[in-house]
Amino acid sequence: MSAERPTTTDRQGSGPGISADLEERLDSAVEKLVAQPRVKQALVAIESMDQSIQWSSASAPRHSDYVPVRPDATFWIASVTKMFIASATLILVERGSVKLDAPIGDYLPGSLIGGLHRLNGVDYTPAITVRHLLGHTSGLPDFLEGPGRGEPGLFDRVIAADRRWTLEEILQIVRGSLRPHFPPQPVDAPRQRARYSDTNFQLLIAIIEHITGQHIGDAFQDLICRPLGLGNTFHPVHLDHNRTRPSPLWHDDQLVEIPLALESFHDLFSTVDDLFVFMRALMRGEVFADLGTADLMTSRFNALSFALSPVAPSWPMQYGLGIMRYQLPRLFTPIKPVPALIGHTGVSGSWLFFCPKLDLLLAGTVDQLSAPDVPYRFLPGLVRMLDDHLAR
Repeated sequence: MSAERPTTTDRQGSGPGISADLEERLDSAVEKLVAQPRVKQALVAIESMDQSIQWSSASAPRHSDYVPVRPDATFWIASVTKMFIASATLILVERGSVKLDAPIGDYLPGSLIGGLHRLNGVDYTPAITVRHLLGHTSGLPDFLEGPGRGEPGLFDRVIAADRRWTLEEILQIVRGSLRPHFPPQPVDAPRQRARYSDTNFQLLIAIIEHITGQHIGDAFQDLICRPLGLGNTFHPVHLDHNRTRPSPLWHDDQLVEIPLALESFHDLFSTVDDLFVFMRALMRGEVFADLGTADLMTSRFNALSFALSPVAPSWPMQYGLGIMRYQLPRLFTPIKPVPALIGHTGVSGSWLFFCPKLDLLLAGTVDQLSAPDVPYRFLPGLVRMLDDHLAR
């Protein structure tokens, strides 16, 4: 057994909002986080919208031989990227290149998407719109989920053996072995069914590439990263051009090297500093030319259907257009509600949220593919603690 050392091995804190008492409580919260099963490391960061509060910590469990990454580490943000995809799509909507309520067949060939959504003998594919994809209201199944009957899904197969796949292969999986959950939901319905599906956002990526004529990584750079000055945010295909080695990914106790799969997922690498710049700009509407465009993302939230899939968020999360709202139901917090969070999580236990009540940004990761639910267990307690402290 290695010699004992403090749980928190690297911490950065500044600003008048960080008192000694709050810093001690934050350290304790992170120590409890890295003591959880399967958590090999944790990167946690908090920043106020006006930047008067800034705090971050990179930690590993006690008695661990593994030295955690620094607070400024680059890491795979997984499905936090969906907010970038949604932002890029809405930028194209602003420019008149894409229409929210246009069928996806206006932008993608029938040879690619034909017969994709067949339910009870009816082909609903022509009814799927860009808005359906952004809000997970298309009913399309998630290509990462297994077909059932004990057969592994694509995500499990990738962990076992790294591979690259094309959009055509993804859609063939959807057609061949997965059943849609429901028809595309009426836009004007008082209540809409929503079911999280990575298939929706792979199709959005294809639309962005079709409209811009660029690989999605280059489109991200032109539409979002360079305008916002995100110098440490990049697609996995650009990894060789980046001098910083990202933090490693884990699956249970195994370090995972899946570069081909990460390229196929199209999810970005970033840092907490870049993520805070992006989220601050998004919440202020500064990602777009029209300040009202950001309101489209949060003007309506639908409760996500309950899902047994370990890789897909479900109830009690709600979904807008490319963005999530997370708040524990009052049933679980009868005395004092936990403030709501707006943002996204990822399958690696990554997160990026804005808390409107506290005017705080929260970002982090545990880089653990077998623990995507960590943010949902960790953040309510952290936010409640911050709420109590800031209310003094």
